[in-house]
Amino acid sequence: MNDDIDRELPMAVADALRDREQTLAVAESCTGGLIGAAITAVPGASDHFDSGLTTYAYDAKRRHLGVSREALDEYGAVSEPVAHEMARGVRDVADVTWSISTTGVAGPTGGTEEDPVGTVYIGIAYAGPWGSESSFSSVERYVFDGDRATVRAKTVDRALEDLLEAIDRR
Repeated sequence: MNDDIDRELPMAVADALRDREQTLAVAESCTGGLIGAAITAVPGASDHFDSGLTTYAYDAKRRHLGVSREALDEYGAVSEPVAHEMARGVRDVADVTWSISTTGVAGPTGGTEEDPVGTVYIGIAYAGPWGSESSFSSVERYVFDGDRATVRAKTVDRALEDLLEAIDRR
């Protein structure tokens, strides 16, 4: 991996978080740490970026993020419920304001009729002030075209765009 990363989206995320004095953590599966790499490619990332967990295996999702066996058994790792649990889990474990989660089928194999190669679930979670009842998590499903590298790159960009949209709505 080199440091030749497009910094436009990560810089916009950095500015939005810094301006609000908010923090971010990520839980990545199909992106394997690429979101964390994009965020930390921007100087000063330590002002807002807390941590990134690459939880590729079922057991890692359970151990580090508190994803339930029931969600993994019933829906599988590539699912909306698991993306929700990953986003909420990393937000709460890292004690940050915002989190991103990614889980998907980057390919070239592993797809199903229901979730073909290129299917990705991106979760965003927010921790509002205690008592405000403003905390939330949301998940979007995407199907990206391209080879493994393209699906992963598109996932990173979409995750950062989704985060920026959520921050702007707060």
